[in-house]
Amino acid sequence: MERKLSYVALFAALIAVLGLIPRFEIIPGIGITAQSMGVMLCGTVLGARLGGLAAALFVMVMLLGMPIWSGGVGGIGLLYTGKVGFILGFAPAAFACGWVMERMRGSVPLAAAVASVAGGMVVLYAFGIPGMAWGLGKTMGEAAAISLAFIPGDLIKVVLTAMVTGAIARARPAALLSRA
Repeated sequence: MERKLSYVALFAALIAVLGLIPRFEIIPGIGITAQSMGVMLCGTVLGARLGGLAAALFVMVMLLGMPIWSGGVGGIGLLYTGKVGFILGFAPAAFACGWVMERMRGSVPLAAAVASVAGGMVVLYAFGIPGMAWGLGKTMGEAAAISLAFIPGDLIKVVLTAMVTGAIARARPAALLSRA
């Protein structure tokens, strides 16, 4: 139990640390960050339940005011911006990544890539696009068009997540809780 709690805290911290990597702004207030890769890794490494908990812990701490969102911001006020959908989508996206990872057998890197696309892109965009439309006062079509700019960066994060998850599976198979 303590080991699992440690993993949840460690991966919540990983998402925060990935926020230190400078973001690339697509439009003012909306940028590509490395934090969604942390969400992908939560699911592919920890599995659905623990991965979702790690992402939820990150969101909870950030909404309580800790400046751990990319760009060094935090607080409940972020729920009134174009970021709201992505923030609220972190835990479901991590859960979905883990759910897919737990069910796919065979190649770990391939499973991690498929899981990352399903959770870290499809589920996260399903939350992010409506939130962006609401927060920025755009139509759903406009928000979806803006989101197209995220795809190349997200595909890079999918490949990196697959590589990291595969390396963990080779180096410390017992640490890959999504396959336990």
